Amino acid sequence: MRIALINPNTSTATTQQMVRIAAAHFRGDLQGLTAPFGAPLITTPDALDQAALAVMALLPDLSGFDGVVVSAFGDPGQAALARSLPVPVTGIAEAAMAEAHALAPRFAVVTTTSDLVARIDRRAIDLGHRTAYAGCWITPGDAAEVTADPDRLLTALHEAALVALADDPSIGALIIGGGPLAQAAVALAGMLSVPVVQPIPAAMRLVQSRIEDKDIRP
Repeated sequence: MRIALINPNTSTATTQQMVRIAAAHFRGDLQGLTAPFGAPLITTPDALDQAALAVMALLPDLSGFDGVVVSAFGDPGQAALARSLPVPVTGIAEAAMAEAHALAPRFAVVTTTSDLVARIDRRAIDLGHRTAYAGCWITPGDAAEVTADPDRLLTALHEAALVALADDPSIGALIIGGGPLAQAAVALAGMLSVPVVQPIPAAMRLVQSRIEDKDIRP
């Protein structure tokens, strides 16, 4: 089984980090691909739209794969790529929200990008989670600055998660929303009173399940 993991951000270091995390949940051939243009960190709707175009620009590099993961939380380009390929294409927001909803009747997203809240809200609704989705809680400060400091990022996400749980006691699962937040998501697992869904592992589980289901269909 061969899976391509696309980083819609332009940071190759982030791609390498994502692949390391994904590889722990997959024993086959995993290849990371980085957006050929766009932003090193997607923090605005315009950057998310540009990332969708960058993801589609990678289409010629995707032949021979059994599945594809789009590893940015807005799932940029996922739908268009899925229409263009004969294999499953899974977004990390899609997978994380499905897993969180399976774990609890209500879930929330904790992330760093305040300008993307409306897009995340829309993604949750479009994926059928309107009643289960409790909303987004955002870390304070500039997203790029916070993300650049791993210790500061972990502390900020932990504090925002605690605020979310205090604000809405009905929340039964939390998603750490963002491909570049993957390492922090791993570290936060077990630090909170509810399950923490890590989007990249969730996407790896979902895409493999879809590949296997496709293979056994007559």
